[in-house]
Amino acid sequence: MTQKSFPLTAEFIAAANTTAEQYANNYQQSIASSKASDNFWAERAEWIDWFKKPTKISDVSYDLDDFRIKWFEDGELNISVNCLDRHLRNNPYKPAIIWEGDHPSQHKIVSFKELHAEVCRLGNAMRKLGIKKGDRVTLYMPMIPEAMVAMLACARIGAVHSVVFGGFSADSLGNRIIDSQSKLVITADEGLRGNKHTPLKVNVDRALDMDGTQSVDKVIVVHRTGNSIPMSGRRDVWYHTLIGGESEHCEPEVMNAEDPLFLLYTSGSTGKPKGVLHTTGGYITYALSTFRDVFDIKDDDVYWCTADVGWITGHTYSTYGPLANGTTTVMFEGVPEYPTWARVGHIIDKHKISVLYTAPTAIRSMMKEGDTFVRESDRSSLRLLGTVGEPINPEAWDWYYHVVGGGRCPIVDTWWQTETGGILLAPIPGTVALKPGAAMNPLYGIKPEVVDSDGEVLEGPAEGNLAISNSWPGQMRTIYNDHQRFLQTYFTEYPGYYFTGDGAHRDEDGHYWITGRVDDVLNVSGHRLGTAEVESAVDAHPATVEAAVVGMPHDIRGVGIAAFIILRSGEVANEYLKSEINRHVRNEIGPIANLNAIYIVDALPKTRSGKIMRRILRNLAAGQYVGLGDLSTLADSSVINQIIEVVKVEREQNRNQC
Repeated sequence: MTQKSFPLTAEFIAAANTTAEQYANNYQQSIASSKASDNFWAERAEWIDWFKKPTKISDVSYDLDDFRIKWFEDGELNISVNCLDRHLRNNPYKPAIIWEGDHPSQHKIVSFKELHAEVCRLGNAMRKLGIKKGDRVTLYMPMIPEAMVAMLACARIGAVHSVVFGGFSADSLGNRIIDSQSKLVITADEGLRGNKHTPLKVNVDRALDMDGTQSVDKVIVVHRTGNSIPMSGRRDVWYHTLIGGESEHCEPEVMNAEDPLFLLYTSGSTGKPKGVLHTTGGYITYALSTFRDVFDIKDDDVYWCTADVGWITGHTYSTYGPLANGTTTVMFEGVPEYPTWARVGHIIDKHKISVLYTAPTAIRSMMKEGDTFVRESDRSSLRLLGTVGEPINPEAWDWYYHVVGGGRCPIVDTWWQTETGGILLAPIPGTVALKPGAAMNPLYGIKPEVVDSDGEVLEGPAEGNLAISNSWPGQMRTIYNDHQRFLQTYFTEYPGYYFTGDGAHRDEDGHYWITGRVDDVLNVSGHRLGTAEVESAVDAHPATVEAAVVGMPHDIRGVGIAAFIILRSGEVANEYLKSEINRHVRNEIGPIANLNAIYIVDALPKTRSGKIMRRILRNLAAGQYVGLGDLSTLADSSVINQIIEVVKVEREQNRNQC
C-alpha cells in the first residue's frame, strides 16, 4: 500500500479554514467525553435556524435491550427554512442552483428567491392534494431543478420524501413504493442523459400496475422533453398546471428534530432493499457541519457535486448541505462523455466552479480517454477536488490531482455511507499531507475502531473490520418498517458498536484506508447492490436454475459483477443467451446491474450444509486460481477445477475480442 504523500501548498494552507492544530483540538474536544461531545454539537447546532432551540443534545444507547438514537430531541425547525428563507435576508438573488442541461446549449440559473417561490408553490399544491406531515412521497426524477424543488417542498410541508434513482427499473420503483406506501409520485415525462431518453412516466405507470401500489393517489409529471406520454385524467397531473396559480408563500411545517425527513432505499445482503430513515435536526446539523469542514467552503464558492439526487450524496452534498450553507450548487443532467469527454472541463470553465466532488468511476472513465480532452479546458477556477462512493486507486488519484487539478488542488477522499448521512472519514483541507487512496482522518465526533473477527479492538497499525464506537447527529435511525433488521444489520455483529460492513487498514501514522465490503454487498461505481438482489434477477430468467453473484475487479467501475450460472436442462450456453440474461437483469434492477462476466457452469462450490463459498468465486473471477484457502468444507472439491477451466476460457475469449 503506497505511503507516498503530497504536502499542501503554503498558499492553500494560509487560506484554509482549518489548521492542523485546530483540527486536533476540535477533534479531541468532540470525543473527549459524552459531555464534551454534547458541548461540541450544541455549538454546531447554532449554525441552524431553530423555531425552538434544543436543550437536550444527545440521548444514545447501543444496548439492544435499551436501544435509542436521539439528537436535539426537544428542538423544532424546518429544513426548507434553513435552505431557503434564511438566505433571503442577505442574498436573495445569489444563485442557489446552476443547472447544466444534457446538451451544452441548455443551462439555467435559479436564485434563492426563485427557488423559495417555486418550493412554496409546489408545497401549497401538495397540501391541496391532501399530502400532510408524515405522508410518504416518491420522487422518480431526472437531474433537473424540479427534483430539488420537490425534495425541499416535501421538507417544507413535513412529507417524507423517498427519492428513487431515475435509472432504476419499474419493478425496483414499484417495490420501493410498496414498502413506503407513498401517497404521491412526482416524476417527469422522460429523462435525458447523453441524448438518450429514459421513459420515466411509462416506468411509473408500470410500477403502479403492481399489486400493493394502491396507496398512490396522484402522479405529478414535469414536462421535460415534451414527447407524448400516457396521462390518466383521474390520477395524473402536469406539474406546471398544478403549481400555476399557487401562492409564493407556504407556511413551513414545524418539525421536531426527530421527525422523519426522508427514506432512501439501499441494497442489503438479504436481497430486499433497506429503507434507510433519516430524521430532521441531526441530519441537517451534520450535513451542514461536514459540508463546511470537508470542502473548506468560502462565501464565493461555486460547488459541483456530480452525484444524482437519487443517491445519498445527491441528498447531503448536492442539495441539503450546500443550500443550508447558502452555497451555489451545480446540477448536471447529462454524462461526462456527451457530446465529448471534454464536457466536464467545459462545465467547470463555463460556471467558474471552484470545488468539484465526483466519483472514482467518473475519474477512471475520463482517465481512460487520455489527457487531451481535459486539456481543452482551462480549469483555473478549481481550488479543491473531492472523491466519493468507493476507495480511489492511487493511479486515478494521481491523474485527478495532476491532470484535472493541475497539481495545485488538494483532494479530499471521503468515506461514508447512506446510513451515516454524511462523511465520517476525510482529510480536512489544510490539516494534513495527502496520501493517494486513503480516507485519512475521522471527522469531528467520530470514533472509528479497527476490530478483528472476534470483536477485539486492535491498536496501532492494523487491518480488520471498521466499526464506530459512538453516535453522531447524521446517523440513520432505523430501517423503515423493520427496526429489528436495523439492529441485526448494524449492532449485533459487534455489540456496543455501529458496524459499517467495511474493512479498514490503519497505517503507522494512524490514517485510515478502506479495503472494501466484508459482506455480500457490491459497491458498483459507488452504488450499492446486494448480491442476493442480483441473484434473484438472474434466477428469474427461465433458462437458469441457480446463480451465484460476486464482485470482480473492473477498470472503470472499480467493482464489476460476475455471475456464475447453472442452466436448466436442455438450454445451450451461447453468447446470445448470455446477452439475454444480462438484458433481463438490467430490466429487473436497472442499468447499474450490468453483468460484466457470465460464467456458465455445471455446479457451484458448496459446503456440505449447502452454502455457496463465494470467497472462492471472488478469487476465480479476479483471475486467482491458486491459494484459494481452506477447501475442506466443500462437498465436492472437484467442482473448483471445472469452474477454473470455464473462467480461463471465458477470460481468454474476452482478451482476444479486445
